[in-house]
Amino acid sequence: MDELELLKKDWGKKDTEFKKLSSQDIYSMLHKKSSSIVKTLFYISIGELVFWILVNTIPYFTSDSYRERLESVYSNEYVFTGLTIFSYAVILLFIYLLFKSHKAISVTDNAKKLMESILKTRKVIKYYVIYNLVMAFVSMVIGLYLAIINNPEISDTFAHLDKKQTLITYSILIGCTAVFVFVIWLFYKLLYGLLLKRLNRNYKELKKLEV
Repeated sequence: MDELELLKKDWGKKDTEFKKLSSQDIYSMLHKKSSSIVKTLFYISIGELVFWILVNTIPYFTSDSYRERLESVYSNEYVFTGLTIFSYAVILLFIYLLFKSHKAISVTDNAKKLMESILKTRKVIKYYVIYNLVMAFVSMVIGLYLAIINNPEISDTFAHLDKKQTLITYSILIGCTAVFVFVIWLFYKLLYGLLLKRLNRNYKELKKLEV
């Protein structure tokens, strides 16, 4: 059992001076834990940025066949470059907002302000996950579309399909895309969900102190 739980056990004691002391102690622990959680989220976001940079750059510079396939799909290099820059810009913005949240939590000495910072952090994570899920779906749809129209072999295959076969093929592709997005959602649920639960628990404890 951690120190916070031990203090909460003693919360019902009648001694006013002890209550005042325990209230301050609980706030200090919540403050410390919240700051630590947001700091961890910040480091995870940096790790994610490095991961995606490596995933995108290593195959591109080490595999000629991969580079050729990518260039054949994205025949317009400006589209690919624009999407890449936009994606990294969003991740960098997310890292910056988490850094600001960590700083705000670290310096605050007020329970209400700490609660506001926790709420802002939760919103930042929520919007970032939603953005990534939407972008993953849109990127896959665009990638599949460009592959179909720009790859001669795939275009020829689709040209020989009847309506029923085309419908089945598109249904399978959409299904695979949905499964892929779902896997990404599970990844973020595991990666950020546990930390957000702890942050939410801290927020609820702070609300009790405010009562």
